Amino acid sequence: MSLIAYRISEPVSERALNDLFAISWPDHAPLSPETLQQHSAGWVCAFDGDALVGFVNVAWDGATHMFLLDTTVAPSHRRRGIGSHLVRTAVELATQRGGEWLQVDYDPELASFYEGCGFRPTPAGLLQLYD
Repeated sequence: MSLIAYRISEPVSERALNDLFAISWPDHAPLSPETLQQHSAGWVCAFDGDALVGFVNVAWDGATHMFLLDTTVAPSHRRRGIGSHLVRTAVELATQRGGEWLQVDYDPELASFYEGCGFRPTPAGLLQLYD
């Protein structure tokens, strides 16, 4: 098993990021590094050598409310604790950046993962803005 390197707010290429999303999510929306920088308190990348194999974004409202977005681990690297490590590092990052709240939305099948990372379920509302 290779050693995974975790890096905070490491510059990441658009291609590497979107290639990771494409192998992980069938209908991913492309994300540019410029958008990432504009709307993030920071992000955490997981690298296996030079290959980007994990990612999580800590988006924010510009004040104290932060959001985990795009938690992703390459299918070839899942079930090794990489996702949990990404989230723990993101929690530390959000705390260091002055966050008071860190929110994550997830599908029901991911409840045990996020609860295992310390999140508790809360009621929320959702409105789809397109068909």
